Amino acid sequence: MGIGLATGMGYLVYALIFSVFVAIVLLALTKYRFGAKTKVAERSLRISIPEDIDYANLFDELLQEYGHEVLLEQVKTTNMGSLMELRYYIKLKNIAEEKELIDAIRTINGNLPVISGRVLSTRAEL
Repeated sequence: MGIGLATGMGYLVYALIFSVFVAIVLLALTKYRFGAKTKVAERSLRISIPEDIDYANLFDELLQEYGHEVLLEQVKTTNMGSLMELRYYIKLKNIAEEKELIDAIRTINGNLPVISGRVLSTRAEL
């Protein structure tokens, strides 16, 4: 907007200098990938397991392998008490390895549902 105002008012030299300055700043920001999203992602993992399995440390080693931060947020029973649902917060090291993590979890929990999704800022549950 400043370049347009300077041009419209007849200050062409100032408009040219400011245009070159803005171009250099934009090129520098592009080169150093300023504001680019990293390959780290926060996920909410919901894992179903049979009720007779001890869930206390079942997935800890596996989740630490794929994530920086891991927190067991919630445990609840589902399916009339025959299944347990574990809800984890995980900050993945690499988003590209998410499928590998889900496959590894499925081998441990007997191919029961595993749901991975974004972490919601507000969560409402009935």
